[in-house]
Amino acid sequence: MDFLVHKLIDSSQAKSCIESIQEDQALWESGKKTAGSHASIVKNNLQLKRDSEISVRNSTVISKAIRANELIKSFTLPRKVHGIMFSKSSAGQGYGMHIDNAYMSSGRSDLSFTLFLSDPKDYEGGELAIQTLQETKKIKLPQGHIVIYPSTSIHSVEKVQSGIRLVCVGWIHSYVSSNEDRKSLFNLDSGARAILAKHGRTTEVDLLFQSYSNLLRRLGD
Repeated sequence: MDFLVHKLIDSSQAKSCIESIQEDQALWESGKKTAGSHASIVKNNLQLKRDSEISVRNSTVISKAIRANELIKSFTLPRKVHGIMFSKSSAGQGYGMHIDNAYMSSGRSDLSFTLFLSDPKDYEGGELAIQTLQETKKIKLPQGHIVIYPSTSIHSVEKVQSGIRLVCVGWIHSYVSSNEDRKSLFNLDSGARAILAKHGRTTEVDLLFQSYSNLLRRLGD
């Protein structure tokens, strides 16, 4: 599994977040301010000022939700959730193909995430497009759902055709930098948890969790 799709917050929480970040339109600025020299050429959206009280307050809520989710923790092994920002795209706006910087002022980017705040019925276009080896995967999720994918991926946001697309984006510095190692650890952890749920605590399950923990110690940084 190269990326994870999961419900992070419910629709009422997403709507509450939208009302909060849309309260003061003067706080929105060009997204080019937070893009690198190459990415800024293809970036056309608005972003809520990161240091505003509204942005900080909502970012904290989302960061805590990510850290509290057991499936997300298993998939990402988060050392730090950082760089959270809120993005708004209206008709004609989008973000061309780019790759996220490996290191940002807020931390290392091992994984990127997009939390979809808008109801998909409220806008046309605006899909997150992630390039894989043989295809481009286009993702447009229900309100409150998050997609987490390797920051090593080339990705883009398709132009919005109508309506307004509001999302929250950010990055995760993982204890394990290798995508392949994280996938193996996630599969091992998921398998061990499934066996535990089905058969209860056994010597075999203890050995699986022992192997997982010792691999994490060896592969982590």
